[in-house]
Order: sequence, then structure tokens, then C-alpha cells
Amino acid sequence: MTTTNEPVALGMPSVPLKLAERRRSRKIQVGSVAVGGDAPVSVQSMTTTVTADVGATLQQIAELTASGCQIVRVACPSQDDADALPVIARKSQIPVIADIHFQPKYVFAAIDAGCAAVRVNPGNIRQFDDKVREIAKAASDAGTPIRIGVNAGSLDKRLLEKYGRATPEALVESALWECSLFEEHGFRDIKISVKHNDPVVMVNAYRLLAEKCDYPLHLGVTEAGPAFQGTVKSAVAFGALLSEGIGDTIRVSLSAPPAEEVKVGIQILESLGLRERRLEIVSCPSCGRAQVDVYKLADEVTAGLEGMTVPLRVAVMGCVVNGPGEAREADLGVASGNGKGQIFVKGEVIKTVPESKIVETLIEEALKIAERMGVDPQEADGTGPTVTVA
Repeated sequence: MTTTNEPVALGMPSVPLKLAERRRSRKIQVGSVAVGGDAPVSVQSMTTTVTADVGATLQQIAELTASGCQIVRVACPSQDDADALPVIARKSQIPVIADIHFQPKYVFAAIDAGCAAVRVNPGNIRQFDDKVREIAKAASDAGTPIRIGVNAGSLDKRLLEKYGRATPEALVESALWECSLFEEHGFRDIKISVKHNDPVVMVNAYRLLAEKCDYPLHLGVTEAGPAFQGTVKSAVAFGALLSEGIGDTIRVSLSAPPAEEVKVGIQILESLGLRERRLEIVSCPSCGRAQVDVYKLADEVTAGLEGMTVPLRVAVMGCVVNGPGEAREADLGVASGNGKGQIFVKGEVIKTVPESKIVETLIEEALKIAERMGVDPQEADGTGPTVTVA
């Protein structure tokens, strides 16, 4: 056996390992954001405001932008909403997609308004197929991509009769049929979604779709549910597909404020190594060996470092079994016990502090790491971390 004196690299890897090569899809441009091809997987959300209320809608878009949202969709069910689109599209800091149902005329209004893209749901737009030639020409002339958004809850009646229910095959057939109509007129600036509320059906639908076309795919579990349930369902479905290289942009659908959707989406991408990781808290689940209140300690550290954008893995451990090892492998960590905590930075113990000083010390060391990375500590989260010690 040979030995080496070379140091072992500890902490977060600078380049996360890939789970799989990305599926080769054509690239489209949604405003300033590229989707598909070699572009990074982007995160979307949708406003919950009445679009006609321009002020409220722009305020929510600003909040979504601040949370990391890259593309935003706005509903357009009425003429008042359509009339508001030009101002919203012009003043939004991120690309705006108009979401169109029932009335084809609003597709043309959204294109004329300068929206970055238009989402159409062919299953519930009356006489949509008859308008494809006109829509394709208007969208092509304006350089506006179209998302063919098929939903299980509004699948074309002809396909429901054929398949009996919204099967993966039914969803995919609906999407590809509509794409073929646009292709007849030379329009291929398209992305597709085939959403279902059941993650298993949804995953199988996207796998099938990925085999049958090269269009970029918008992933979503529709009507995923309240925050906890919807997060789990979305993480399971997105994780399965993204780990196979399938998916070009995502929207987590939660019965929760839209900014929460963005946070979950970003965390999913970071966890899969598809986006540079920012703050990551590694903490033990606690057990009978723990000699500190790990839940409380982890919550306080998380709150104190909230918003920090530097790639930083912080280990908050509560016992002597796994604690030192986990803390040693993180960028910054603490192994707690007997009323005190050993503080690790890049694998080395730098000090031992009383339990009451653990959170404060971790915050201080995190700021030092940020400084060494060339980040202004007061800009690491936009306001500067705060420390909360009970």
C-alpha cells in the first residue's frame, strides 16, 4: 500500500458532479433567458395578482425577481388583463409570459404587447387549431416563442375519449399534435409542458415526450398541493427527470406565495448540482446521543445566515459520533457536546466556544470566509446577516 502526503481537499466541491448528460434539445430565447440547448435550467413562477392591477402585479414580479425567479407568467383571462400587458412586459425586470386560455384573441394581444413568450392551452381554447396559421405568423414576425402547455385537467375531449383518462400517452399526443400544426407553417420556436398532478404519470409523460421530440421541456407537477405536499411531489418528480438529463425550465406549483415556489425550485436545482450551491446547512436529525438542542441550534444558524449567496456548506452537529467528521468536511462547522462546541473551518479546529457562543461564532466565521472569497459581507445577502441567540 502506498501513502501520500498530499492534502485531502475538504469542503464543498467547486464543480458539482453531474448525474447525467443533459438531453439535447433545441434552444429558444424567452426574452433575456435562453431555454434549452446548453442553457442552464431556469426557474419560473406565476403571479397570483389580477393582471389588470398593474401596480400589484409589478410589485409581485419585483418580489419574485428578488427571490431568484428568472421568468414570470401572468394570467390573461380578460380584455382588461390583455390591456395591462404592454406596461407589465416593459417594466418587468425579468421576461414575462402571458398565460392564455379560452380566447385566441389574447394570444395576438400578448404578442403585440411585447411579452417574451405566450403559453397556450390547446385543450380549452375554442377553435385554436383554426388559428394556428395566424398565430404562427404573428409569433414568427415578433420573435415570440410559444409554449404548448398541456394539462391533465383540461385535456382535449377527443383524447379523453380515446384513452379514457389523462394518461402519459394522451398528454404527449396532445402536445405533439399541436406542435405538428405549427410545424406545418414553419414555426418551431416552441417549448412544451405535459403536466399532471400525479408525479408518476407526469414523470412517465415527460420521459415519453423526451424520446419523441427535441423541443425544450418545461417541467411541472400541476396542482401539486399545499407547501409541504407540493414540495415533496415536485422534488420527487423533478429529481427523477433532471437526474436523467430531462428538463430545461421548471415551475414548482404550490398553494403558497409564489416566492416560495422559487425557493423550492432553486433548492432542487442546487441539490442536483444543476446550479451553483449557495448556503447549505448540514445538520443532524438529533437522537439520544445529542448533548445540545440541535433543532434550535440549526434554526438559529439558518436564520442568522439567511440570504447569504456565497457557496458555503455549514455543518451543525450535536454529538461526538458523526459530528467531528461532518464538521471537518464542511467549509464551516461545529461539533457540539458537554456545553461547548468545536468550531471547524476548512477541516481544521480553530477554537472551542461555550454553547451560548456557537451561533455568534459561526456567523463571524462565515463573514470571514465571504471576505476571503472577495464578497463584501454586507452584500452577501443584500442586507448583511443577523444573529439571533436565545
